[in-house]
Amino acid sequence: MEIKPIREERDHDAALREIDRLWGAKTGTAKGDSLEVLLALVEGYERDHYPIDPPDPIDAIRFRLEQAGLDRRALTGVIGSRTRVYEVLRGDRPLTLAMIRRLHERLGIPAEVLIRPVAKKRGRAA
Repeated sequence: MEIKPIREERDHDAALREIDRLWGAKTGTAKGDSLEVLLALVEGYERDHYPIDPPDPIDAIRFRLEQAGLDRRALTGVIGSRTRVYEVLRGDRPLTLAMIRRLHERLGIPAEVLIRPVAKKRGRAA
């Protein structure tokens, strides 16, 4: 396959087929170099045409807790008191900059995910 820019879905499909064919090629070989270039082209095309929105900050916190096998109690001291944890997780109280820093440092949640505005609960005034 001739490597060229991916401009439309047909080019994207052809690049994915070629990636499948080249998968496992050794780094530093002609096939390995072709694979790296195709992966970069596909990544750029997909980033532009199929963007993935970052998760809601509260969903990210819940996911990280589940991933680590922790429950809400693990957030006491990171977010604040037990009451404050429940207020934040319910969406009644926004994350503060200090909370975001501690969540990032202690749980490894990317700060840019936590800074996004939290969606209001349905039926509540903004």
